[in-house]
Amino acid sequence: MNSADSQNITVIELQTHAMNFLHQRGLPAQTALPTLTGQLIILEELDCGFGLQKYLVRLLTYLPGTTVAKITCSPQILYDVGKMAATLDTVLLQMEHPNISVLQREDFIWNLASVPLLNQYIHVMDGDPVQKVVQAVMEQYQIQVVPKLPLFRKCINHGDFNDHNLLVKPDGPSKYEISGILDFGDMSSGYFIFELAITIMYMMVESPNPVDVGGPVVAGWESVFPLNEAERDSLYLLVLCRFSQSLVLARHAVIQQPENEEYLMITARTGVRLLCRLWELGKDEVERIWFQSAAQFSKP
Repeated sequence: MNSADSQNITVIELQTHAMNFLHQRGLPAQTALPTLTGQLIILEELDCGFGLQKYLVRLLTYLPGTTVAKITCSPQILYDVGKMAATLDTVLLQMEHPNISVLQREDFIWNLASVPLLNQYIHVMDGDPVQKVVQAVMEQYQIQVVPKLPLFRKCINHGDFNDHNLLVKPDGPSKYEISGILDFGDMSSGYFIFELAITIMYMMVESPNPVDVGGPVVAGWESVFPLNEAERDSLYLLVLCRFSQSLVLARHAVIQQPENEEYLMITARTGVRLLCRLWELGKDEVERIWFQSAAQFSKP
């Protein structure tokens, strides 16, 4: 782990525990292999070119497969992605650990509960026309979502269920099945509806027909975890919130690490266009597309 993440061994231990827990219950997560003395994580002092620093080290099993980002997503894969995301959150509800409270990462900037915190970064959008949309989305979050938070069902979120963190392998000549879930670094306490919104947002990014992605993902999700009224009513806005987070935080990161711009802006470049498109279409139209298509979706 990098030197910053290495300062938080309790969080890393919990992530590692969660991966093992999911793997034992049949989900395709990596597991950490014990050292000769039986530890899953060790702290080593190393010089990686910045002087001696302490790094957490663990050895993870290898998962074969291709990232979802590299394939053209059929409705079947999108359905499976939605189903897998809901299954993961449902299984994590059963997980027990003495330090599980460390997942209540107050002010963790990538949690969808942290949308109001984007205010302190919004200046990085200066002059960009999309800034008005981002600010409108943040206002709507306060008005529409905050009052409904008590009605959302709680869980532990993977928090980064994206097309680069999901692996697939061929299943017959033209189909794929999910063969891996990677990167538990953004795990935090949250709500089921957050995971679904994050998943839809990332599946839209690489899609040739992004607005149509929501239907199959919702259908797969609801085959495991049907939404309640408040959750359903907030989904559109939460997807816009995740796009807004991604844009603002990517721009902020680029200012700090210009040499990593190519990587940091992967999602954000397409995200600007999609955020504006969803905003223009409006809540009623987007919900109609998603929920009608989900209701008609024939299960693969």
